[in-house]
Amino acid sequence: MRIYSGLVGAVLVAGMCVSGACAEEKAIQPVPEKKPTIKIGLLMETYDVARWARDEEYFKKRAAEFGAEVIKAVANGDQDKQNQQADTFLTQGVNVLVVIPNNLKTAARIIKSAHEKNVPVLAYDRLILGCDLDMYVTFDNEKVGYLQAKGVLEKVSEGNYILLGGAASDNNAKLLRVGQLRAIEEHEKATGKKITVLDNSFLDNWDKEEARRKIGNMLTRFKAEGKQIQAIVASNDGTAGGAVAALKADGLDGKVAVSGQDAELGACQRIVEGTQAVTVYKPVRNLASSAAEMAVRLARGEKPEDICKAIGYELKPLDNGAKLVPSVFLEPVLVTKENMMATVVKDGWHPEDKVYANKRGTE
Repeated sequence: MRIYSGLVGAVLVAGMCVSGACAEEKAIQPVPEKKPTIKIGLLMETYDVARWARDEEYFKKRAAEFGAEVIKAVANGDQDKQNQQADTFLTQGVNVLVVIPNNLKTAARIIKSAHEKNVPVLAYDRLILGCDLDMYVTFDNEKVGYLQAKGVLEKVSEGNYILLGGAASDNNAKLLRVGQLRAIEEHEKATGKKITVLDNSFLDNWDKEEARRKIGNMLTRFKAEGKQIQAIVASNDGTAGGAVAALKADGLDGKVAVSGQDAELGACQRIVEGTQAVTVYKPVRNLASSAAEMAVRLARGEKPEDICKAIGYELKPLDNGAKLVPSVFLEPVLVTKENMMATVVKDGWHPEDKVYANKRGTE
């Protein structure tokens, strides 16, 4: 048992909660009791991926509904810097930390420092390994990878594939790969068709330019070997954009099926234009809103199992190498040209005129 300062209570590890569905945002009412203002320290890894500004916006809006104050710091991909930012927040008297880490192992120092000051920590969208983490909220990343590969397999049922992994240091990138391989295995068993994976390496970072260079080099190498690429399972929309740029330089854009994730505007435009096959939409409004409420309740000293019960999630365990972390997994949605209007546009993630701006300009 740990007693949290200022806003007392006990947080006992109970396991993990899995959401049944998140295509629609849950109607969760703010905690009615009058409590002192809660200060949340939001530690962001980067702004390089387009979605993070949206996460922050939704998180702050929901936290404000509970009367909580959010202070933010961005580490720009530097885990040592983020660890220092956490120490600064703790000195400033935050009641809870919400962390989007860069290095999932060395970020564990944040939890150690926070617990020395009786402050709970919620990991946001990336698990922190080997530590006494209080809670974790994310999307089902294995399912994201599964949907990425499945969406591409529906376009290209056999042939030569490249599996373009995300940052090697990111556990989510590894979970995506598990899902991708599961989809390929199921497809081969169900259809009898063969998928040949020519390359399945990971990038150093989630970097569009690194992806462009890597795919460009592969295209040259495999062309020299007489091997034609039919599909690229890219693990997010940024790396998908890099892959499409490399394909375009070789006159292959639109001829090779490419996946992504995050439903970035550029990716949605590529999908309706025909140069990217699919993306995976993760309704971050639901993620950020749920995380804000969890952070407030953790700061108030509520137990993870009670938090999940209040929000409407089921408890199950998730092992981070040191403990069973209470976690919430939200459901991702596959997006194609055919359901773009019914998903991304309908939810207001991107307006119709922007998604179809380039496409309709050529019609």
